Amino acid sequence: MGTDRLRIGDYIPKHPIIQGGMGIRVSLSNLASSVANCGGIGVIAATGIGISEPDFNSNFHGASERALIKEIKRARKKTRGIIGINALSVLNNFSQIIQTAISEKIDIIFSGAGLPFELPKYLTSNSRTALVPIVSSSKAAYLMIKRWMKRFNYIPDAIVLEGTEAGGHLGFKKEEISDSSKKLEKVLPEVLKVVKETSGKTIPVIAAGGIYTKEDMEKFIEMGASGVQLGTRFVATEECEVSDEFKQSYIDCKEADIKIIQSPVGLPGRVISNRFIDDVESGLKKPYKCPYHCIRTCKVQDSPFCIADALMHAQCGNLEHGFVFAGANAHRINKIQRVKDVFDDLVGGC
Repeated sequence: MGTDRLRIGDYIPKHPIIQGGMGIRVSLSNLASSVANCGGIGVIAATGIGISEPDFNSNFHGASERALIKEIKRARKKTRGIIGINALSVLNNFSQIIQTAISEKIDIIFSGAGLPFELPKYLTSNSRTALVPIVSSSKAAYLMIKRWMKRFNYIPDAIVLEGTEAGGHLGFKKEEISDSSKKLEKVLPEVLKVVKETSGKTIPVIAAGGIYTKEDMEKFIEMGASGVQLGTRFVATEECEVSDEFKQSYIDCKEADIKIIQSPVGLPGRVISNRFIDDVESGLKKPYKCPYHCIRTCKVQDSPFCIADALMHAQCGNLEHGFVFAGANAHRINKIQRVKDVFDDLVGGC
């Protein structure tokens, strides 16, 4: 399925598919470049990206910047396709991450987990980087467009609308996740209308959250979305640089194993339940020190665990001390594929 509908700034992918940015160190250069080589948009997740650097505990900012530069350069060596980064707006080093990505001439910046109202101010006069906020409602889309237009005379190059069935942190109250009126197919028409009325232009809206099949993709594009974003399906690929144990948790999980937890960062999150999650929900604290201070909204004193630490352990395969984020359809995965196989399923070829 080729398209000329999805244009993000100067960038037009062959296929209207964006790979979700998944931290900590789930979406790295190998996965992103493989998606880009298949005609989609590959995304490197900046959240916690420096955690494998030897000085991460003592030099969070420096390690993050260094690791991000390494991953962008690695991706550039592997592909001539479109590469973006994903950066949470609540990162303590958000400003540094954005400036680093722009200086490295990243194609697109995707940003959510809060509303990135200040994002356009980091662009320079010769920047070609496109800016794409991630929202979960028509109200958020309206606020983003109005604020960017008023303060920076800048209209988002696209908007990602992430629904309630996405993996990881969700932009909803916990009780809203089961509310049928918040489902992606209900909110998408509202966002499309608000985007057009507020901006006066056609801004591409990308549907995200729970999209798994070709039929899902076609459904949202027929509804008016210019493209789709998928995360879960790309985790269980050979090219994704997480541990075998991490991927196996997707293969082994049943629908009942996928649940919503309250994250220390102040948002609900969708995870695959395991012993670690059971212990936390039983009131058993997981003792830790917080050397990272990576998220502004993290309630360190009240939290029973460190989310950065837990996700780092999961990425390495140590699921006794961590857990994995996953979308609502993770239970449908029954094997490890190549990125090319995913594109074969979605668009009939890489």
